[in-house]
Amino acid sequence: MSFLGNVIWFLTGGFISALGWFVAGLLWCITVIGIPVGVQCFKLASISLCPFGKSIRGGGSAAKFILNVLWFIFSGLELAIVNFLFGCILCITIIGIPFGKQYFKIAKLALAPFGAEVVRD
Repeated sequence: MSFLGNVIWFLTGGFISALGWFVAGLLWCITVIGIPVGVQCFKLASISLCPFGKSIRGGGSAAKFILNVLWFIFSGLELAIVNFLFGCILCITIIGIPFGKQYFKIAKLALAPFGAEVVRD
């Protein structure tokens, strides 16, 4: 079931979500200081391409907290809002609810991606 969900997801909007993460990663990689943040964005673009069958575990340290605060200010809020709005639009119909829930999962990840770990269900 997760394979079919990922195929439908990719065709109906997952590519757009992953593209947002990829663009954010490119913008962060412009400076040498931002390269670790950009690399994290590229890693998290993979969950935007295939979110079904994956979950997110949180955790972190003080350094990751500081990175999450900087991320939230400069990139996270925009990505979270876009993913949240897509999720709300998809939850209007019953068929779209599973896809909307995936957008909500990605929006939560967009708020604080550092320290988060993507695991298979």
